[in-house]
Amino acid sequence: MKRHILTAVQIAVTAGLFWWIFRNQEQNAAMLAALEVAHTGWFVPALAALGCGLLLQAQRWRILLRVQGIAISYLRSLRILMVGMFFNLFLLGSTGGDIVKIFLIMREAPDKKAGALLSVFIDRVVGVLALAAVSAVVILLRWDDLMAHEVTRYGVATAGVILGGSIGFIAVAWITGRFDLTRKLPHWLPAREKIIEAAGAFLEYARAGKSVGAAFLLSIPAHLLMFSTFWFGAKAFAAGLNLLSIYCVMPIVATVTALPISIGGAGLREGLFIKILGSLYATPESIATLVSLSGFMMQVFWSLAGGLIYILYRSSQHDTTPLAEMEKTVEDLEHRVEHNLEEGRRPEA
Repeated sequence: MKRHILTAVQIAVTAGLFWWIFRNQEQNAAMLAALEVAHTGWFVPALAALGCGLLLQAQRWRILLRVQGIAISYLRSLRILMVGMFFNLFLLGSTGGDIVKIFLIMREAPDKKAGALLSVFIDRVVGVLALAAVSAVVILLRWDDLMAHEVTRYGVATAGVILGGSIGFIAVAWITGRFDLTRKLPHWLPAREKIIEAAGAFLEYARAGKSVGAAFLLSIPAHLLMFSTFWFGAKAFAAGLNLLSIYCVMPIVATVTALPISIGGAGLREGLFIKILGSLYATPESIATLVSLSGFMMQVFWSLAGGLIYILYRSSQHDTTPLAEMEKTVEDLEHRVEHNLEEGRRPEA
């Protein structure tokens, strides 16, 4: 029931945001005019930048999988990553690409199911920490500009709350695992199960500091390459924005659109670009919208490639496992891992 409500809310929010963005016929005409004179050659390095970011993410995840004793080829990890990207972007409701990634890795290493689950979780954690680090640096570099406008002040505050909350959750989970407090957590505590799962993940990776550090370092250029995709879009539409200008906007956009507010961040991303670029650099609404949409379309391109990979995988493996079954399998695994951790045992499942 909750899933259907979330899906309905996401659809309604996305539709409302797109109505707001495209409500003005003059702006629509300006976008069409800008498209006619766009320097589309800039979309090639935009695609390449995002593709290189995915290459780094695949290697990051592969490093974390090796900690769990799961050895897969680089190409295999990249394929599964792209399949996950497809489902993250296009799948409605609460089920995301992480579930598909975990399920596919469980098939690759059936005796390391818990390791598959924990690797995906730590991969997310490392990505969040790297995003927080990048955000802190670029926001400080443009602090005066960002604090000079109400919209950007709220944007920085919102991103700070989201990232701060994520880091706070990570800290609580780390302390829980470090001092063996799992069984002492009160049952009424919000997100208790997730804290237990996270605590177990941190314990599993506590002795792999070099691997986690390497994964963190790979995350930083991966984020910057993703941000650069939108700068190439700005170049295509002659928006007059330098790379640092895009870098100081993207942490806010990337953080807020990571929330399940709209479908794949659609509409919300464009609204943020309009407000933030308009406030900071007086970028016309039509150009800000096109810059956002161009970056988003690069993500759609690679996501569709991931969808094609998934179709070919299913055909070659004769796999007809429905998504609902994948979700149930992963949920059952999560419950077993959490139960083992709560009982003070290793998270094997």
